[in-house]
Amino acid sequence: MDKRIRFSRRAVTKHIGVAAGITLLGPGMARAALVTPAQVEGPFHPIDEQADTDLDLTLIDGHSRTATGEVILVRGQVVDTDGRPMQGALVDVWQANHVGRYSHPADQNTAPLDPDFQGWGLIKTDADGRYGFKTIKPGAYPLPMVGGQGWRCKHIHFKVIRAGGEDLTTQMYFRGDPLIEQDLEVKKVPEDLRHLLIADAVADDATGLPFYQFDLVVAKA
Repeated sequence: MDKRIRFSRRAVTKHIGVAAGITLLGPGMARAALVTPAQVEGPFHPIDEQADTDLDLTLIDGHSRTATGEVILVRGQVVDTDGRPMQGALVDVWQANHVGRYSHPADQNTAPLDPDFQGWGLIKTDADGRYGFKTIKPGAYPLPMVGGQGWRCKHIHFKVIRAGGEDLTTQMYFRGDPLIEQDLEVKKVPEDLRHLLIADAVADDATGLPFYQFDLVVAKA
């Protein structure tokens, strides 16, 4: 990998962390809250080892090109129901590419793969329970490709893994996506809790990219 790519990657990583530190909730700012609704892991959680699972899903080590699609940032804080930050939790994220295709052998979608999209990241929360990553907005995909009917709206999968506590598996959705209302997985969530899974885009002055704030509340150990 040449120096230009290495420098770009370090700069991106640092920039996400700095921006997250400015915009996320700080220590003691979170309040008692409902546990984030759990959702199905789905059939496409990564099963093959890959060399690059860092917080920049738009750029794979050794590639000169970046992923195709709308680049976004996702940031949030992991806390328990008393608002205590969960330091050192592993936030496992995975998603489809910009046309709704997963890099997974079980995905029968005929949409093309993106060889420059990482698609999977593993991020540890900091001392304040904060996490952040850079990715592209995933595409929706037709459920007949996986034996169902209708469409799955745009979403990102999350699994929060922490020592001494239960894992939380859920999904993040995008405010304004017209497919949310008909999505069968969304409908499984009680209507009064669905807003906890829908993230709003916020203009990011530091990077020029939109970011989505997605805070996660996990049950106490």
